Amino acid sequence: MNRSSGDVAGETIAADPVGRSRELGDVSFGAVADVGEGAHVQWAAPDGLELLGRGVAAAFTAAGGNRIEDVRSAAAAFFDRLDHDGPPESRSRALGGLAFHADHDPTPPWTGFPAASFLVPRIQLTRTDRGTWLTAVGDGERAATDLLAEWEERLEGLATMRPSGTKPGVERSRRPTSRSAWRERVEHALARIADGDLEKVVLAQTLAVELGEGIDVAATVERLRRKYPGCYRFLIDPDAGGRTFFGAPPERLVSMRGDRIETEALAGSVARGESPEEDEELADRMREDEKLEREHEVVVRAIQAQLSPIAADVSVGERTVRRLATIQHLRTPITARAGAADHVLDVVGALHPTPAVGGLPPDPAIETIRAVEGFDRGWYAAPVGWFDAEGDGEFAVGIRSGVASEREVTLFAGNGIVADSDPDEEWAEIQLKFRPVLDELER
Repeated sequence: MNRSSGDVAGETIAADPVGRSRELGDVSFGAVADVGEGAHVQWAAPDGLELLGRGVAAAFTAAGGNRIEDVRSAAAAFFDRLDHDGPPESRSRALGGLAFHADHDPTPPWTGFPAASFLVPRIQLTRTDRGTWLTAVGDGERAATDLLAEWEERLEGLATMRPSGTKPGVERSRRPTSRSAWRERVEHALARIADGDLEKVVLAQTLAVELGEGIDVAATVERLRRKYPGCYRFLIDPDAGGRTFFGAPPERLVSMRGDRIETEALAGSVARGESPEEDEELADRMREDEKLEREHEVVVRAIQAQLSPIAADVSVGERTVRRLATIQHLRTPITARAGAADHVLDVVGALHPTPAVGGLPPDPAIETIRAVEGFDRGWYAAPVGWFDAEGDGEFAVGIRSGVASEREVTLFAGNGIVADSDPDEEWAEIQLKFRPVLDELER
């Protein structure tokens, strides 16, 4: 779909949308995914909120410079009509995301993923620390209650745990970016930094993987959950069996509840150690590394500047180390109170792309990315998440991710380039960032 700036498509099956909810006992989200039809979306946050959606009650797509405003407007029109009866936790949400570039025009492997796309599921399963709810959206009261009853019957007898499946195996992998090409790209960026045009730019690579068997993406996401419980997890299959974007990103872009805004700077990384002593030694080295410190501070300062026009009381927390299974990062939490922003999409628009995935200054960084990367980022390193009728929501940054078809997965990973970056060290660090998803594909 190729739309001009400001052009938005809205689609809904419900002229008179009604949402009805019922609380459930324990149920396997994976099992629900197996029995559902239509579009399939999943979202899980480290704090315990988990969402699964099947089918489409409403869909909103847009492109161009006004894509966020256009999606917000179309979604507001739908939510204004939606009659929902149920506890707040069970409310319908719009799930989806954005492409990294506003003028993104979907081509393989990103077929089916326009520049902005969100859907409100017909069936939504919601799990929080307060319980689990099933929500159905239909055209009118009768349709909603019938759909709810149909799905309650479907869910009876389903297992409360779904096996995480077997890994499909990797037959071969291909790196479209050679080491020599990577060195040239980094040196190009370093020359721009030396000339004063750039302070930082994030350059990425792809890894094309051919699988031994067809991939079960939901099972892969379940394995990622078990290995990375402190990360977000997402799955977006808008065409029900087409291409699926999925991942386990460690980085929150923004959470907004009422007037409270939470975000973070996650930049600067080293490997995990083979022992607790080596692990701590590597973390200490990361804390003391001037290059990594500078890279991290650039992100902190930029997020503060991006929030200042739309928020009040911006506060920077204490820097810590975020440890994951294969890598550890410097992390600084940042909070604010909503000012001009009255919707999470306002904050998404202000923050994307953060310097952790784009660079500084933003325009020269994006220009450099377009000039040298040599591939379409699609939804990689872009906002993925949800929002509701009140404008609350949460978004992660779509890294540690891949886009899958039946027997192929394209993985993405990037690293920040600053004045004293070494191309070989940056290459090695990027290979670490492929591992979280690649490990769940290889046998």
